[in-house]
Amino acid sequence: MQTGIIGLPKVGKTSLFRILTRARVEAHSAPTQAHLGIARVPDPRVVKLSEIFKPKKITYATIEYVDIGGIQKDREKNAASLVPLREADALAHVVRLFEDPAVPHEGGSLDALRDIESVEIELMLNDLEQATKRIERVEKDLKKKKETVLETELRLLNQCRKALESETPLRELEFKPEEEKMLTGFMFLTRKPMLYVLNLGDEEAADIGRVVEKHHLEKLATKRHTAVVPICGKIEAELAELDEAEAAEIMRAYGLAESGRDRLIQATYRLLGLISFLTCGEPECRAWTIHRGMTAQQAAGAIHSDIERGFIKAEVVNWEDLLRAGSFAAARERAQVRLEGKEYIVQDGDVILFRHSG
Repeated sequence: MQTGIIGLPKVGKTSLFRILTRARVEAHSAPTQAHLGIARVPDPRVVKLSEIFKPKKITYATIEYVDIGGIQKDREKNAASLVPLREADALAHVVRLFEDPAVPHEGGSLDALRDIESVEIELMLNDLEQATKRIERVEKDLKKKKETVLETELRLLNQCRKALESETPLRELEFKPEEEKMLTGFMFLTRKPMLYVLNLGDEEAADIGRVVEKHHLEKLATKRHTAVVPICGKIEAELAELDEAEAAEIMRAYGLAESGRDRLIQATYRLLGLISFLTCGEPECRAWTIHRGMTAQQAAGAIHSDIERGFIKAEVVNWEDLLRAGSFAAARERAQVRLEGKEYIVQDGDVILFRHSG
């Protein structure tokens, strides 16, 4: 899973990238330079279960982040810098809401809705160019030979073009499952779920739960396939350099219940409809990321395609029940381990042992 980090220059994008991935990169990189990094998904369930199983290895789920240069007024440069985002599953738009006289805002003042619209327009123009080129190609092909698939594609692309020309991001449109599948190949940027990361000043930390209303950004949270996460970038950068105990003390001092990093990752999971199931044993305790609604057989494929193909049954126990029991054997004695078939819908926090052939 990959999330692209976008935004105007000087909003704290690369700082957020460093906070999430712990990567060592310069804040003032070349505009077209993209950074790639991996963030470990915090999961206390893995920690607690590891205390029981004492595994040789602990493996957390991960998210890959790509940080591109700031969106500029130069459309040609933007087109080049946006290319790495095509493969992303979601976008995180960093919006500046902190004052810093030493780092003047590109627009001359703080205005979240203006900045969001500015970046969104660049994404829509990029998608519009791509859609128009494809429409021209399909129209030429249809003149040579009529094909139902091409006619369907042309209708769909024209629908997208019309929306983009009226400044409507494609994520706000509803498509049928077969249309979604057809559009996936185009990797339109405005179809990707959007996470608005509000980068606040330290003085707003204690009131972080009310900043959406305070800055009159309620309508962002009501848009389709979007989420809003406020963070205090400077505080988060400080927390990233500390051990757990020191970080907890700093958070208490600022009145923060949990780190912005953790909240942002959790929001990404919710936005993309992701959950984690767990596998535990003496060799390894591990969290696996899958889409909500996946069956046990599909979940097995997250581990290995051979396990999915040879799926027989899944032994399933809730992680809290397993923790209280202290072992799989004890959980079985308590009748808390269920034997599920290939159609079982995996739940967040399930601990699974897969039975398979081959």
